[in-house]
Amino acid sequence: MSLGPERHRARERALEILYEAAIKERPARDVLASLPVAPDPYTVELVDSAEAHRARAESLIGACAIDWALERIALVDRLVMTLAVGEMLLSDPPPLAVILDEAVELAKVFSTEGSASFVNGVLAALARRLTN
Repeated sequence: MSLGPERHRARERALEILYEAAIKERPARDVLASLPVAPDPYTVELVDSAEAHRARAESLIGACAIDWALERIALVDRLVMTLAVGEMLLSDPPPLAVILDEAVELAKVFSTEGSASFVNGVLAALARRLTN
C-alpha cells in the first residue's frame, strides 16, 4: 500500500477520534487511551497536533469564515478544519495542497453537501494567513 491511502485513512480516523471526543466532551487523548487497539502513529500525531493547536485553529477559522460565528459552523466542518490546521502546523507537514485536498474530501464524505466548498474557502484564506 502506498503512503497516500495510509495517510488518508489516518486522517479519517483522526477525524473520528476528534468527533468522538467532542460529542463526549472529553479530551481526545482520553479517547485515544480508551481505544482497544491503538491507531497508527500518524493518526495519533494528527490528533495531538489538532488538540495542541485547537485555540489557534478556532481563532483562524472564526476570522476566515466571514459572516459565520464559530458556534454556527457545523461540528464536523470545524473539526475537519481544526485537523487541517493541526496538520499544517506539524514539524514536517505534507504539502499544503495535499492538506487542503484531503480536508475537502473529508468534508465531502462526512459532512453536508455544501461543506466541501465552505471548508475549501475558509482553509484557503486561513492558509494564506498562516503562510504570510
